[in-house]
Amino acid sequence: MFLTTTLVATCVAVIAPADAVSQQRVRVKLATLAPDGSPWHVILEDMGHEWQKATDDRVRLVIYPGGVAGDDRATLRKIRHGQLQAGALTVIGLVELDDAFNVFQIPLFFESTDEFFYVLDRLSPVLSQRLEERGLVVVHWGYGGWVYFFSKAPTPTVSDLKRLKMYTSAGDDRMVRIWRRNGYNPVVLSATDIMVGLQSGMIDGLPAPPLGALAFQWYRQTPYMLSQGLAPLVGATVIDKRTWAKMSKEDQAALLESARRAASRLTSEIPQKDEQALAEMIMRGLQVIPVDLDDEAGSWRAAAESFAESFRATMVPQEVFTLALQYRAEYRRRNPGVAAGPSP
Repeated sequence: MFLTTTLVATCVAVIAPADAVSQQRVRVKLATLAPDGSPWHVILEDMGHEWQKATDDRVRLVIYPGGVAGDDRATLRKIRHGQLQAGALTVIGLVELDDAFNVFQIPLFFESTDEFFYVLDRLSPVLSQRLEERGLVVVHWGYGGWVYFFSKAPTPTVSDLKRLKMYTSAGDDRMVRIWRRNGYNPVVLSATDIMVGLQSGMIDGLPAPPLGALAFQWYRQTPYMLSQGLAPLVGATVIDKRTWAKMSKEDQAALLESARRAASRLTSEIPQKDEQALAEMIMRGLQVIPVDLDDEAGSWRAAAESFAESFRATMVPQEVFTLALQYRAEYRRRNPGVAAGPSP
């Protein structure tokens, strides 16, 4: 009898943890800068509903949109302290975690959206591993459209751009030094303070995707936009590994499949929304300033190349930069003659 009781107790002790993991309910509080009701927010909400249904309510996603939980840096701090369990981060937050993501901030590094996704897809295993080493699981990569430069005054030349007080995200002094070293006038602000900075005159311009400029109403203070896309806006939805470990393998698989669909929607829907946003802003008075990358002076390309060299030297791990160049060259060999960057 004693042996039977002991055996049963032992089996319960071994089985219970796995069973507890599969049955416990997990509440995932996620913060994002995406405005309430914006396409990014709607897609996250739909993903949350799918998570709840696919796991029989074992996983429930609670979203704090519009920067109400703070910027990306604040989100990461709250994840570390257990106040949040997840974040839909922009490239600014990703750079806070790992310098590798700086490769996506180099102006004119990518010549098309397809080229960007080709490189991102092949870099994904390396980037995901680097984030996992920092305690975060990537459930999907995000896409915010192409970033353009919006300003209070027209900036048809690089010299015009250098005269402006330009928004730069807080948290990375190296980025500020690179801007200054290349002759620009950066002003450091939190992303949540951009509108205040524009209204007060602290800044004269900022890089942003059209949909973001419309959603946050920044364009009302910056009625001029350069026609040349500077870079694609990459992001990622990440979950704290401690929270992820509370879920069963089956629930994790269900979440990742739903997240894959969300990423696919971002890829297909955001470009169309960007076009609609741009058309609406133009209708309301936004002026698009032409940029000729192939003018005789070559100043725009020269400025971009100068930035790329600065990033290569100090901002991107060499192994990641090398891989990005390798995959970019591979794409261009397979797709010759692609025009540089999207233009509205």
